[in-house]
Amino acid sequence: MQDKPAYYKATIPNNHRRASWHDYHSRCMYMVTFNKSAAAPLFSDIKLEGKEAVLTLTPFGKIVEEEIIGTPLHNPQVSIIAQVVMPDHVHFIIFVKEPIKKHLGNIVQAIKASATKRIRELCGDKTLLVFAPEFHDRIIYRRGQLDILKKYIRRNPYRLAVRRERPEFFARALNLRIGEAMVRAYGNMFLLRNPFKEQVVVHRRDSEQTKAMQKERWLYAAANGGVLVSPFISKAEKEIRNEAETLGARFILISNETMGERFKPSGRDFELCEQGRLLIISQPHPQLDRAACLAMNRLAEEVCCVADV
Repeated sequence: MQDKPAYYKATIPNNHRRASWHDYHSRCMYMVTFNKSAAAPLFSDIKLEGKEAVLTLTPFGKIVEEEIIGTPLHNPQVSIIAQVVMPDHVHFIIFVKEPIKKHLGNIVQAIKASATKRIRELCGDKTLLVFAPEFHDRIIYRRGQLDILKKYIRRNPYRLAVRRERPEFFARALNLRIGEAMVRAYGNMFLLRNPFKEQVVVHRRDSEQTKAMQKERWLYAAANGGVLVSPFISKAEKEIRNEAETLGARFILISNETMGERFKPSGRDFELCEQGRLLIISQPHPQLDRAACLAMNRLAEEVCCVADV
């Protein structure tokens, strides 16, 4: 992985995909995610056996895993803490133990480049596009977050197997407890388990500098696999949602609409649900006044604290 094959591309900073305030050469932990291309063969196969998921790597997935695990051999300043090679994407946690000369993106690109070279040789196709462009990173800041992410990676095959074999688990929850509240929900329930939930709330008293900083952080989360949680009531919050949607964001929408037995979302909410990018949580209020807005924002805060359901 020390040589730079033809596939190698220099890292180009992207403010929506990288944290502009963070030094990617510094000592830090990250969870990195990248996807295979639509043309590439599957990396693994997953089957549900009872309450366990059995993941079997394909020859291509074995190559990807070997390149990830072998990264410290070429970059002794880093270690790989956990990894999982899913059928169409990869997660791994990398620990930069001391400052590095390379940008994190160069290390990720080297993994993809070396795996691409080997997979092309195995397939006999010198032009095969193995990986989708770019990658997602999540900076691990908070104490205890590492254990949550290791569990998230370990359980990822099980979640996918359940989604495939038991799609009804993602349709509706009529009695869901969030904190002290009993609510109803519709959509992708697994979004509650996402360890990177960010509450979006814009206050009128916030300075323009604060609003700009918050927006940058929320869009960074949106572009890197996080979940934005909000009723998205104000104009500023709706604008953030609209922009985040274009980045492929996932959302937990707090709604004051009564969710009856035959409830189904419409328009773009329906499309996001079908893509697994939306969970709607209903907390009915007779009217959308200040008290209702405060209650919905409190519920959004509670949702962000949920680690498992």
